[in-house]
Amino acid sequence: MAIGLMGAAAPRRVVSLNPCLDAILVHVADRSQIAALSHYARDPKGSVIAGVAAGLPMTWETAEEIISLKADLVLTSRHSSAATRAALERMKIRTELFDVPHTVADSDAQIRRIAQLVGREGRGEALIGRIHESIAASRPPVGQAPLQAIIYQSNGFAAGTGTLIDAMMREAGFENVAGRFGLSKWGQIPLERLIADPPQVILAGEIAPGTPTWADRVLSHPAFVRLGGRVRRASFPQRLLYCGGPTLIETAAALRTAREAR
Repeated sequence: MAIGLMGAAAPRRVVSLNPCLDAILVHVADRSQIAALSHYARDPKGSVIAGVAAGLPMTWETAEEIISLKADLVLTSRHSSAATRAALERMKIRTELFDVPHTVADSDAQIRRIAQLVGREGRGEALIGRIHESIAASRPPVGQAPLQAIIYQSNGFAAGTGTLIDAMMREAGFENVAGRFGLSKWGQIPLERLIADPPQVILAGEIAPGTPTWADRVLSHPAFVRLGGRVRRASFPQRLLYCGGPTLIETAAALRTAREAR
């Protein structure tokens, strides 16, 4: 029998209500421990574990479903339904609440916590090791100047400083210049300001491979066309923007590809 925190028996029926936590859970827990994932986990446009999740139960985040699953541990986030969290608390069902990670260290801590909870600390450390190997592989050659860049999503939404993706951009040899447009954390960058002060690279938030992006629309604007070769577009999957954990392996590889693209 696996042993979790404080020497107690590890939970046998774990439910996750958040796609970022889903991805960590499937990497560290036994399949038999996973009672259900969130319904987001099956969405190939938004999840890095859609293939695995298709073979596992899911919920729509209702307390009734979780009770029927006889869950003995529920992983929740600040974005999980407040009503569901309150109902689980009234029912005395154990929940663990996780914040959004803002740094790689925050992400590591989440992995360690979930691995400890399910009694699989070794798998957690192995996953952290793979993530850090991917980050190291994404770094530019020593002495190479950072490329000024922004991640530009639908409706001009961009990632600012103090976010996990900002930390990953810096690791991969980019300087996230969203801050000079007044962004902290997340916000919109008006087209006019982007044209007036363009970065070297626009990382175009891509919903699915080959689909048109908001950045494509922006770069086809006559004012941008007149900038000539001053701005380069590189694709970046939007599903990699918000999660830590194993998602960072793909994030690091995508950023390296974007930096090396010509």
